[in-house]
Amino acid sequence: MNGAPPPAAPPPPPHSTIPRSSPHSLNLLSVPSPPPPLTRIKLSDITPYDGACSSTYLRAVNALSSSLTRHNAAVLELASTGEDVAVMRCALESVRMYFKALVTGGGMPSRGFYVYRAGRSLDDGEISPPCMSEVFRHLGKAARTVLSAISRHLRLHTDAFSDLLDDTPLPPGEISSSRLVASFSSCLLPDQKMSDRSTNEIEKGFVTLIVSDNPGIQVCNPNGHWYLADSDVGPANLLLLTGKALSHCTAGLRPAALYRTFTGDSSSSSNTNLRASLMFKLMPKANAVLDCSRIISVEHCIPQSYQPISASQIMDELSEEDDMIPNQSQKTSQEVHTDLPREPSLLSVLSDSSSGAFLEDAMVVSCGHSFGGQTLKKVIEMARCAICHAEVDPKSLIPNIALRAAATVVKVENARRLDHIATLRKRKREEGEQINGTRPFGKDNGETAADLGGLQLFQGAQFPFSVNEKVLIKGNRRTPEKFVGREAVITSQSLNGWFLLKILDTGESVRLQYRSLQKLPSTQASNR
Repeated sequence: MNGAPPPAAPPPPPHSTIPRSSPHSLNLLSVPSPPPPLTRIKLSDITPYDGACSSTYLRAVNALSSSLTRHNAAVLELASTGEDVAVMRCALESVRMYFKALVTGGGMPSRGFYVYRAGRSLDDGEISPPCMSEVFRHLGKAARTVLSAISRHLRLHTDAFSDLLDDTPLPPGEISSSRLVASFSSCLLPDQKMSDRSTNEIEKGFVTLIVSDNPGIQVCNPNGHWYLADSDVGPANLLLLTGKALSHCTAGLRPAALYRTFTGDSSSSSNTNLRASLMFKLMPKANAVLDCSRIISVEHCIPQSYQPISASQIMDELSEEDDMIPNQSQKTSQEVHTDLPREPSLLSVLSDSSSGAFLEDAMVVSCGHSFGGQTLKKVIEMARCAICHAEVDPKSLIPNIALRAAATVVKVENARRLDHIATLRKRKREEGEQINGTRPFGKDNGETAADLGGLQLFQGAQFPFSVNEKVLIKGNRRTPEKFVGREAVITSQSLNGWFLLKILDTGESVRLQYRSLQKLPSTQASNR
């Protein structure tokens, strides 16, 4: 039939993304992509058990890993008739009622959060939302189940990371490292864009499970596109994200997810457009040492940049570094590369990849590479270079004097830095104890905030700056040089001592921690 019109092209799949040929196609786009079909895995299918491995378990483990690889997230389904769903439904409703009770006059708070840690006693006057201990127990078990499935896919034992976690149950008098965050805010409507105030975040722990009653979380996939990850929400669905501790222990094989939460003002929203959520963060215990020994044991190749590091140290570094990730709408194409794997640091180059010890015994082998510590012993035993795999004559080793000297100097400087961090942590703890001693409703490990029509009720640490106050940016080692010495005004306060500032002479906005700020003399005089 020559006169018939050509058949119409088939419509694209509902979740397809049009490829971009622009040189900026790798930028993290501020406009979210259509929600991808996140893989849904039944939690019961990945629960470890005794006996032979079934095909259902293998399919579920592979599906979970595939979703994390393609989308940096996955959805876990709870049994609809089980106790877990009933507990989640009750807890979400109790979070709504809890924050509503904080506001006098029957209104609704615009935002609020509460941090629960198992084993911590409530202070005088402190009230916790109901069901927190039950939710902590159920989500904690689910998080450990997910971690075991991830371990199995990496050819590790299902309990490979158990020694880095809190004991279950907790010993008497011990406070959990993991935490449960109950939050309350506006939800993200289908035709609504993410607010400029939304801050991009990277989780610091192993895995994070989120349950909510309305959407509000966007996740960045490996291609740099943002998408709404919790569009299909409810008490029976858990959104799974992986964290920085897992990324470090797996040498980047399971990278940390980058996400952001909608933080719009809900003072004018109806009760149906408000979002209650529970976020469980499975964290390493404070004295844990995060290393790649488990990955090395199953012969995975790892970069030398992944060195053993204490859990407390990585948490301190991430608090200053990863929490300062700017909104992607303000990022340039050059800054996007900071989210990609970094080049090896000086510390990693001057230390042994196996033991983490500094290369004070570095030797040059015949191929030109240098080794020390445990790696040097392996090279001598195998008579083969651990990097290029060239044959090595153990009798031809030459001391690398320059590398040994550099390693010694960096070792001394690193010890000084760790002592300085320990001193700052001790001083911060002492200041917090003094503040809590003078505040009847303060808490040591939990925080509560509710925005009461412009007035914020905070139960937690106090900081020496306030909104609309003019300050001088004195800077620290992570402050961009162009902001150091500038005067700015504080426009809003974030969590953990972070402030959003507006530079007075340029109008630029920047998010800095209170340690990098200094009061102006004129401001001090006006406050007296």
